[in-house]
Amino acid sequence: MRHTEFWERLEAALGPGYYRSWASQVVMADLDRRTAQEALDAGVPPKQVWAAVWRQLELPDRDR
Repeated sequence: MRHTEFWERLEAALGPGYYRSWASQVVMADLDRRTAQEALDAGVPPKQVWAAVWRQLELPDRDR
C-alpha cells in the first residue's frame, strides 16, 4: 500500500473534513502509542498503519 492509498482509504472512512485531524490526534496502542501521522512520519509502512486504523475504527472486513 502506498501513502496515497492510505490517505484515500482514511478519507473514505472518516470524511474529507475530519480524516487529517483524526490521523494527527488519535493515539493508538497498536502503533506504540503514536498517532497514524506520527507512525507514518517515523517510517512505519502505510499497510501496517492502515491495519491499526482499521482495528481502531472497527471498520468492516471489506475495508481491510
